[in-house]
Amino acid sequence: MPEKTVTLRVADALQRDVGRGIARVDPKVMEELGLTSGDALQIVGTRKTSALAWPAYQQDYGKRIIRMDGYMRRNAGVSIDDKVTIRKIEAKTAQKLTLAPTEPLRIVGGEEYLAQILEGRVMARGDFIPINVMGRKIDLVVTSTTPVGDAVIVSDQTEV
Repeated sequence: MPEKTVTLRVADALQRDVGRGIARVDPKVMEELGLTSGDALQIVGTRKTSALAWPAYQQDYGKRIIRMDGYMRRNAGVSIDDKVTIRKIEAKTAQKLTLAPTEPLRIVGGEEYLAQILEGRVMARGDFIPINVMGRKIDLVVTSTTPVGDAVIVSDQTEV
């Protein structure tokens, strides 16, 4: 039996969801895909990315939209009002995650800090991830994951 997918129109995330790695989806669509809140989903635009599925805000019910922040849209290679296809995926716990800054950066002892602030996030190779370091926003890119797959989820045991 082929995997279930749904095509939705991209909308901007509300400010409170920006940078959290979540995508808001209509509960009926979540049910259709067998998703519950916090499950991993793959988002396919011109490239693939992943996010945690969260239920849409009530004002979005029935609109066939997915609310994604700018980072997620960049990772999926889409803009507002573009169409994306989503599906439920199983994100394995990351044993190891390699990240690279998008600009020159040095954080001494930052590996433990990174693991702590990224815990619970779902990500895929090539994703841009925003973090705040001492009040400064920094973008990191995921260069590799162990295990390799659609996506991994960061745990307190993940080596960053």
